[in-house]
Amino acid sequence: MKVLLILIDGMRPDAMVQIPAARQVMEKAAYKLDGSTVYPSCTLPCHMSLFYSRPPLVHGVTSNTYTARVRLKNGLLETMGKEKKKTVMFYSWEELRDLYKPGCMTDSFFVNGDRYGYVEANNRLTEYCVDYLAKEAPDFAFLYLGAPDSAGHKVGWMTEAYFDALENSWACALKAMENLPEDYAVIITADHGGHDRRHTTFMKEDMTIPVLLLNTGLPAGETVKEYNIMDIAPTVADLMGMEKPLEWKGKSLIKEI
Repeated sequence: MKVLLILIDGMRPDAMVQIPAARQVMEKAAYKLDGSTVYPSCTLPCHMSLFYSRPPLVHGVTSNTYTARVRLKNGLLETMGKEKKKTVMFYSWEELRDLYKPGCMTDSFFVNGDRYGYVEANNRLTEYCVDYLAKEAPDFAFLYLGAPDSAGHKVGWMTEAYFDALENSWACALKAMENLPEDYAVIITADHGGHDRRHTTFMKEDMTIPVLLLNTGLPAGETVKEYNIMDIAPTVADLMGMEKPLEWKGKSLIKEI
């Protein structure tokens, strides 16, 4: 099976459920609304934990500045590279370039959110994603949608601007999923939440994240029992029939039910 992974940066579950497009997807998805991210609840450490299935104190990235560590072993994208999988990433925050080692990613598309604005970056990346999926049919695609986090930092979480950015992100997610072939599973999650104009704390508003899974074999509804962001890599590996590195700490969501 192939996988489309969509991450909406800064998406709080209590905000997500107020978005009609999100509720539309929830009707067909297996989901959990009170999953957990890692501490510090900061964008790059959370993404590193997602792709390497290790906590920040182990992978060594504890801020939005990448720190290379010898002990950081193979993550999800390196595992796909070894198995000659066709992979692609669409992103608007430049630091995400450090999510994988050189040579293991087939393609990547970057639109600078700081330059063009994150809503515009969302829209452009989604267009690229739709076109690439139709023409290239990659084994794995990662679509990063950064507008809610940007709005949260500029104006505040749970503000009108934040909800506007969240609605845009869900419109992009729906567009990316339109006409997707039946051999694609879709996973939608967040890296962290937020409060006021910040995150990175132990507060539940920062640490609580949702996950939605479609076409994974799980029954629709709130049927995912537990979820941590480190569970994404082993879940994707199981969906794609790949062997999981022994050092991964997460568990596969599709094997828990």
